[in-house]
Amino acid sequence: MLGNELINHLDSTEAEETFICLYGPEGVEAARQRYRSLIEDFTRDTNDWFPKAEFPETTGDLRIFTAPGRTELGGNHTDHNRGKVLAASIQLDSVAIVAKRKDKRVFFRSVGHPDVIVDLSDLSMQPEEKGNTEALVRGIAAEFAERGKIIGGFSMNAASQVFSGSGLSSSATVEVLFGRIFDCLYGDGKTSALEIAQIGQKAENNYFGKPCGLMDQTACASGGAVAIDFEDPDEPKLKQINFDLSSLGTALCVVNTGGSHADLTAEYAAIPREMKEVAAFFGKAFLRELDLKTILDNAVEIRNKVGDRALLRAIHFFNENYRVDTMLKALEEMDSSIFPEDGQRALGIYMSQVNQSGDSSWEFLQNVYPPHSPKKQGISLALALTKNFIEKSCKNFGACRVHGGGFAGTIQAYIPLNALAEYKKQAEAFFGPGSVTVLNIRPMGVVELDFENQSF
Repeated sequence: MLGNELINHLDSTEAEETFICLYGPEGVEAARQRYRSLIEDFTRDTNDWFPKAEFPETTGDLRIFTAPGRTELGGNHTDHNRGKVLAASIQLDSVAIVAKRKDKRVFFRSVGHPDVIVDLSDLSMQPEEKGNTEALVRGIAAEFAERGKIIGGFSMNAASQVFSGSGLSSSATVEVLFGRIFDCLYGDGKTSALEIAQIGQKAENNYFGKPCGLMDQTACASGGAVAIDFEDPDEPKLKQINFDLSSLGTALCVVNTGGSHADLTAEYAAIPREMKEVAAFFGKAFLRELDLKTILDNAVEIRNKVGDRALLRAIHFFNENYRVDTMLKALEEMDSSIFPEDGQRALGIYMSQVNQSGDSSWEFLQNVYPPHSPKKQGISLALALTKNFIEKSCKNFGACRVHGGGFAGTIQAYIPLNALAEYKKQAEAFFGPGSVTVLNIRPMGVVELDFENQSF
């Protein structure tokens, strides 16, 4: 569809229905403005987007793609050792206006970031690209090619609400976005959400150089709330969950405490490495191949071999796996309950597990602040302030936990709706205006938007 046609379509009934599904009724007008701005920038008459000497003309219609951020509900740092997680896609997303190119280059412009240009005629790893967006683009293209899929160039103008360091998985959002773009522009658009996630993970592991698990990509690609069991990483078990806290008078929030993830790769890498060192003590590759009793029965020998922190992190893994099972059961009871008191009881069980998860991440997993920087403890402070608020202002009904990778970034908080305004006021007094975001679960994962034919 041409730019003007696409802009006109933003005001259609079909577009409004799509925007309500993605962002809620309150987000429709802001979505229209955001999409319109991206299309106008792409098609402006000055053509400064594509200087003819450097960027050959694009070809074909403009197309729209969106990929959500994700929130981790349970299972902090379990996926990389084939554990269990609960996660959900959220209303905050990355949106891209895309057109095919006549060459094999990808031109990626994202509001607030330097332009990225990647020549796909060379798909080999480039050491100088490690840790940069170029590595992700090249790695995703290489994975598609390795699987026998066609790849080609395109130009895209994008804007993201999933900011780096927000703890909502900005990198996974970008990865699955590029994966779906390659899939729809040069394939049949039917590559499964799981395969899109696996392609993104491999690119992040191998080309970008960050040893992540598969939870973030799976949640961003799949949509909705989902329980994932990674015992078999090639065929993880996924189970969709209904997740509606607002009907029980509770808001799901994240609090951005600030800080950068840029210098924390070594800290993140140490967590799966140390867990695997404990597994290797028994000749195993992953903790999922063991059980907590075996670990505790051999605790003295393990601590002498790999150290106390590795042992503590292994204990966290097994207890966190158990918590995910308990949280899933509570969510299912909340969804199926007929009487309000049954839903509240199940919510109370769920909240208790959330709090235990936060305590375990703080005490055993130890990912609330980097050891080399003890003066910067934004996550620790946010957890302490939230615990105090829940005790004093919510009669102990609420919960909080470390969210995502940890060390910097966000915490997750469950706050009664009648106390939400006061919580935001107090938290933002410490961490700045806009640091508290209320999350809504979005039913769609990464997708190409077709306002005329979209179905829900």
